[in-house]
Amino acid sequence: MFRAHLARWNLEPDGRPFATASSRLMPVLYAGQPAMLKIAVEAEERFGGQLMVWWDGEGAARVFAHDDDTLLMERSTGAASLAAMVRAGHDDEASRIICTAAARLHAPRPRSRPELIGLEHWFRALWPAARHGGLIAQAAAIARQLLAAPRDIVVLHGDIHHGNILDFGPRGWLAIDPKGLLGERAFDFVNLFRNPDEAVALSPGRFARQLDVVTKAAGLEPTRLLHWILAFAGLPAAWLIGDGETPDDDLAVAALAAAEIAKA
Repeated sequence: MFRAHLARWNLEPDGRPFATASSRLMPVLYAGQPAMLKIAVEAEERFGGQLMVWWDGEGAARVFAHDDDTLLMERSTGAASLAAMVRAGHDDEASRIICTAAARLHAPRPRSRPELIGLEHWFRALWPAARHGGLIAQAAAIARQLLAAPRDIVVLHGDIHHGNILDFGPRGWLAIDPKGLLGERAFDFVNLFRNPDEAVALSPGRFARQLDVVTKAAGLEPTRLLHWILAFAGLPAAWLIGDGETPDDDLAVAALAAAEIAKA
């Protein structure tokens, strides 16, 4: 799978290849510098690749070369980790770093944006799942309201969390692995409330504290963000139900958001 691109771009393997659900990757050296060769194997992953090219290294890993399915991009070699930062007791600092990184991604660009996926399409699995009632039905109803009257439309990463903002040393904290979405800016912060893992996300008091941190750092209205968190929590729950799994953790986040909304 990698051989043609290694020859085409004169790359030297620099580690073992590995796979994710949507891509095949290999660490390489490009003109002597660390890089990552990434080949998309799912159609939606290609939207993220186009977005990485469009960002042009501003707020995201720089793309050195690309074709329809493949990116050659700079590789993170910094030692710091946002997830490790959280587990060391610096959750607030990690969230502020992510909010700063997101602001760079959301900044307007002078060039025409690439083809992107609208949030209406992204949420499509939630509508039939609403028949299960409860929090999923509530999430679907709120999602419809939000999508019918969006605010502050920007190009979205679509999957911002502690594992997709990496330490690039002198270049700072940069994003990888976007979904390539278009929609309301607040949407890009919902995953912070489900990460870096379930134990952290559901620890007592964490949700309310991070709501305060994130809304201040990102300049968001708390109730609006709460609605997006509840709406989005229903979506991975719908995906899991479709796969025959039980979405306990996502429903727990939805319940936390619903409880905060009830207090407002």
